[in-house]
Formats: sequence, structure tokens, C-alpha cells
Amino acid sequence: MEQRGCDAMRRGYLAGCVVAVFLWSVASAQIRYSVSEEVNEGTAVGNIAKDLGLEKSTLKDRKYRIVSSNADPLFHVNQNDGILYVSRKIDREEVCAQSSTCLINLKTVLENPLEIHYVEVEVLDINDNSPSFPEKDKRLEISESVLPGARFQLKPSRDSDSGQFSVQQYKLSSNDHFRLEVRDKGKDGKIPILVLQKSLDREVVGSHSLVLTALDGGKPPNSGNMNILVNVLDVNDNTPIFSKDIYSVTITENVPIGTTVVQVNATDLDEGQNGEVYYSFGNSVGNELFTLFDINPSTGEITVKSLIDYEEKDKYEIEIEASDKGLAPLTTEKSVIIQIADVNDNAPEIEVTSFSSSIPEDSRPGTTVALISVNDLDSGLNGKVICAVNEDIPFTLAPSVKDRMYSLVTKSPLDREKQSQYDLTITAKDAGQPPLSSEKTISVAVSDVNDNSPEFSLSPYTFYVTEANEPGASLFSVKAFDHDENDNAHISYHILRDRSADNKLTSFLNINSENGDIMALKSFDFETLKTFQFKVVASDSGTPSLSSNVTVNVFILDQNDNAPVILYPVSSNGSAEGAEEIPRNVNAGHLVTKVRAYDADIGYNGWLLFSLQEVTDHSLFGLDRYTGQIRTLRSFTETDEAEHKLVILVKDNGNVSLSATATVIVKLVEPKEAFAASDVKSSAKADEDNNVTFYLMITLGSVSALFLISIIVLIAMQCSKSTDYTSKYLQETNYDGTLCHSIQYRSGDKRYMLVGPRMSIGSTIVPGSHANTLVLPDRRRTSEEVRPLCENCVHWQCLSFSN
Repeated sequence: MEQRGCDAMRRGYLAGCVVAVFLWSVASAQIRYSVSEEVNEGTAVGNIAKDLGLEKSTLKDRKYRIVSSNADPLFHVNQNDGILYVSRKIDREEVCAQSSTCLINLKTVLENPLEIHYVEVEVLDINDNSPSFPEKDKRLEISESVLPGARFQLKPSRDSDSGQFSVQQYKLSSNDHFRLEVRDKGKDGKIPILVLQKSLDREVVGSHSLVLTALDGGKPPNSGNMNILVNVLDVNDNTPIFSKDIYSVTITENVPIGTTVVQVNATDLDEGQNGEVYYSFGNSVGNELFTLFDINPSTGEITVKSLIDYEEKDKYEIEIEASDKGLAPLTTEKSVIIQIADVNDNAPEIEVTSFSSSIPEDSRPGTTVALISVNDLDSGLNGKVICAVNEDIPFTLAPSVKDRMYSLVTKSPLDREKQSQYDLTITAKDAGQPPLSSEKTISVAVSDVNDNSPEFSLSPYTFYVTEANEPGASLFSVKAFDHDENDNAHISYHILRDRSADNKLTSFLNINSENGDIMALKSFDFETLKTFQFKVVASDSGTPSLSSNVTVNVFILDQNDNAPVILYPVSSNGSAEGAEEIPRNVNAGHLVTKVRAYDADIGYNGWLLFSLQEVTDHSLFGLDRYTGQIRTLRSFTETDEAEHKLVILVKDNGNVSLSATATVIVKLVEPKEAFAASDVKSSAKADEDNNVTFYLMITLGSVSALFLISIIVLIAMQCSKSTDYTSKYLQETNYDGTLCHSIQYRSGDKRYMLVGPRMSIGSTIVPGSHANTLVLPDRRRTSEEVRPLCENCVHWQCLSFSN
């Protein structure tokens, strides 16, 4: 309804205008009409025919028209009534653009006759357009450093309408920082200017949204808006700020490379490069920290660059810089404290000082051998060390007054002869979890002290020496050893000599002081000397010197150096020759005579065998090879010769046998003559027997005395242990002989026998004893005994036997 009212008023207004124009045209002799824009098609503008005084009836015939080059003219003339009509809606802003007065000149033509009339039509403006800005949204960038009073000219708003319907004023939305000024530039319109009245702070408000409104002069006015977005440009006026006042962190040593220690964080209220923060180590950071740590310049992560050792340093303080990327960068520093926690990564270290590599064996318990210091680079329990030494040695560790110091001392007496060197393993173990330990081995040599006397390998020594030895030749050797070493073990030998009767033979002995070889300066004769003893002293070269002695028993072994001696028969001139008369009527087995012989040697060498070397008739006489008895083998006959010659060979049993011969002449006589001759012979024989008995008594007395002396000496000698000369050296023999006589006795673990010149059946000779030692096979008695083995014993010899 309001719109219709407006249209009616508009039409009345237009009509009035047309009348006024018409009156003005008449007055000025020119037709001029006016019409408002946007009127409907067919609206009458004016009656041209009437105003020009033309006849309406002729207009059609004369083809009254408007001449226009436009294909779509705005106006046309009705030839019937001569009225000017609007052909289509007129948009003044399209026709006249921004002209203040919009006049359209129309050329009308009449033909027959040709008349041309000019009609001027003014198009009147209506407020049909609102103001509009070239940009719907305007973005301004103003630095926060711009001072108040700064002016920022904006593009003006445009309104297609003119006159009072154009832009008349501007309004700015309410804000605290800007105000609006308008500059009137006349025909160019009004120019809006934005004025800064309060300083900007991007960190407080980063942007401001404003609305600029343009108003025209219509009633009601039309308006147009422009959104203004003011972005406050940052100025690098803020330094980076760290998120924490103190950065403190604890890490363990030996953390893997690349481990993040801590991440620092700093913010900058500025924006862009002014607010981009990068991190770095401060200028005060030394090269050492650059090798241990690294920092990410973008994220601020501090990472481990190489292995960290608590023992080198337990705390690091790093200055970190946070800088922005402004043209004039602003920087803030912050300290990062990194505490290093100890890890048990160091084994104890053992150091041996004041070490005595050698210690005398007579050192007292508690003698210091070495000083030992133990160190562990770790701390706390990781650095607490317990030190020990292996227990199976005569040494121990004594803690010192100073921490982690020990004395290695002896805890029991030493004996170099039992152990001359000790390898001591010292173990140091800390109290960490898991514990670490280390070992150190040192060698301690026990030096020798002359605390051992020389010891002989045997005590006593028993040697057997064959008689007739070569003077000056080595007979036997004694050997002593000393458990000490070097000079303390260097042994020299000498024979203990004194003036006693028992030691008189030592003057004929000599000993090599270096090797203990003993030599005799004379030859021994078994028949003169059968045994003797002496002492050898072995002394070392220590200071003071120690010595020991040993008894040496020497037995002289017999050699076959005496030939048998015929005792019977012996002629008056001393030859072994005799005559025996026997009756012809004797029976077989009659004892003709007995050949008696003596050999100064003993054993095999003194055992005699008899054999017939020569006989006239082997069938008449027989000879007992062991007793020397000559007996008849058969009765005599008349054809047997009256005289028979028997040559008897007496041979000892030595390796190289010695022998003697005896000749017996056997005469056969008649029985009567035999009795007479028997009396004479008995008398002669009695004398002869007396001589033989005398010799036998002397021999037996000598042998008995020698036997008793030998028993006393041998019992004293054999009280100590002796070498076992049992069947290890013996071989069983089947020799069937008889000893003339034997005396057995026991001393210690040896058995001795005095024997005559012949051997009993079953006796055995020791092969290594020079045929002088017998062993009786399993016929020992529990006590000493004297057993007669044969008759006619002449000489005796002492033989030793092993049990």
C-alpha cells in the first residue's frame, strides 16, 4: 500500500513536471519533456502533436516518427494521437551513467512536407540504487608499531543514483582503536579515511573487524556496507619465554646414545618469524658439552651424543638459548641442570706397592710382604670394596689405617722346601648390584735359609768290595742331598778321621769332596780283613754350615786266589803223596783212606770237589767227590795187581778253578802182613794225626775268635734297617752238596751264617755277591741255632742273608 501511494505521488509529480516543461518549451520555443526512470512501458511522456500544433489527422499520413539509430529505442510516437510514449523501462544509470542531468534528444520527422522537430526528454532520477563499495571485504595490515594518528584512506562507496540519492555520509562501527574521517572531493564524492586513535598490540588483539557503512540521501536512505578486517602486523617486541623457571633432570651414566635427557620449551608471543623459536647452546658452553650433548633447534630436545661417565663428572649445567627469527632476533637464556646418577660400571682396581717379590723362609708371622691399595671410581655402595686373598696360603690381608689400603702379611711360618713360590690371587669386590670384581695375581718367592742339613740317601751304607782291588780306583760312592738351594745346598764330603783303633783304616781311604766317590789307596785281602766301617761327613756351604754323617760298612768279598792245600796224604818231603796197605780179603765198600784238603778261600772259591785223575783199575776203587773218601768197589781177586796208584784231583769251585793233586799208592797185602804193617802204620799214623789235630785246633780257634768278633760287630751294624737282599737277587739251584759246618744267627732283619768249605744241598748263592753270600731257602729257625752239616770242617766264613 505504501508502495502504491509512492507511485501515485510520483505520477503526480511527473505530470506537474511535464506541464512545467511544456510551458518552458513554449516559452523557449523548444519542446522538452521529463519522465522518471523506471516508469512502466507505455507511459505517456507528452503530446507532441498538440505541443507542436500539428494536426492529429495528418500525422499518420505524413508518417510521423522518431528517427533513432538504436535498435531498441526508449520512446515512440503514436501516429494516431501524436503522444510520446515510453517503449521500455528506462534505467537512468544505464542511459546517463553518472551525469547529474540526464537528457535524451529525440529527432522526430514528418514527411510531405518534410518537417523535423527536436524533442528533449529529461530522465528524472529516483533512489533505486544503494551505495556499494568496490570490495565487500577489505583487509588492512597495520603494524603494531604504528603510532596513533596514522591515517588509512579507504576506497569510497559508489551509488548509481545522483544528486541527493548518491552517497551522502559514512558510518564506522564502534571500536576503541579507530575513528572515521570523510573527505569531500566534490564531484569525486566523499572519501572515507580510517584514523588510528589508539596503539595496536598484536599480542593482545591480533585483528580488528570493522564495518564501514555508506548512506545515500534517500528517505529512507539506502546503505551499503564494507567489512574491514584490520590485521595487526607483528613487530618483534617479545622475547621467547621458557615454560619453566628451572630445568633439572637426573640421568644415569652410560645411557644409550640418542637418549632424550629433557625437552625445553619456550614460547614467543610474536608471530611469524618473530614468534618462531629455535634453540641452541649458550656461548658459555664449553667444547666438552658439545661432545656429550646435542640439542634439536626446532623441538628443544636435549639428547645424549656420546657416553657419559659419572666418574668424570657428576653434574652438568648447560646454558640454553631460545631465540626468535626476527630481523633483530630476541634471545632468552635458561640453565638446564643435569645430574648424573652413578652406575656400577667400574670394577675395583688393585694396585700393589712396596712389593717384596722374595721373602726369607724364616720370616716371622706378620711380616709385611706388600702394600695393596684398592680403588673403585664408582660412588656409594658401588664404590665400597671388600678385598680378600685365597685362603689356602700362609698369607693374609690386614686392613690399614688408611681407607682402602691393605698390608699383605704372613700368617704362618714358611718352608721353602715344601713350597718355594706362592701365586697369590687378590680379589677385590664392590657392593654394587650386580657386584663387580677384579683379581690380581702376584708371585711371592720364598728365599732359602740354611735350615736343612744334608741327608744321605741311605743310612747306613753297606758296600761289598772284592779283595785285590786296584789301589786308587773308585770303589763306591755315597750321595747326600740338601733340601736347601744354591750355596746352602752345595755339599762337600770328607771322611771322619780319628786316632781310634777302629778308624785306623781310614788313612787308606780317600773321598772326592764334590761327588762322594770313595777310593782305596791299597788293596784289600779277604784273608786278612773281612769287614770294616767308617763315617763320611757331608757339609753344606751355608752360613753357618750344617752337616750330617753316615756310617759306611764295607765287606771284603773273597776271590779265588788260593789253591787247595792237601793236608793228607803228605809225605815226609812235603809232597802230596802217601801209601796205604790194605788186606786182600776186604769186602766192597772198605774205606781205604780219606784225602783231606784245605782252601783259604771261602764260599764257592773254598768249596772243594774230589775226582780221580788217574787210576790203574776203575773197577776197584771209588772216590766220594765231596768227602774225599776212597773205598773199594768190589772184593779183590788173585789176578788183581798188588799195587795200585790213585791220582786224586782236588779242585775248588771258583770261576777260574784252582786245583791240587794228591797221589795215593794202595798196596794189597796178605792179611797177616796187614796186621803187622797195621801196627807200624798206626804208630806212624798216630804221629801224623797228632800233627793234623794240631793244625785243626789252631784253625778252629782262629775261626771261632773271628766268628765271635764278627757277630758282635755285625749285630751293632745291623740294628738299623738294611737293604733287602732276598730272592730279588737269588736263583734257586739244584746243587746237591753238603756244608762241612755252619753257624746261623740273626741280627735285625738279616740272618748270618758261618760256613765251612762246602755247601749243603739246597743252598743258593747270590750272583751279585762275588760268591760270598748265601740265602737258605725257607729253612730259617725262630731263634739262633747251630746246626752241624758235615764232618771234617776246617775253615769258616761269615755269610749274610736277607730275611
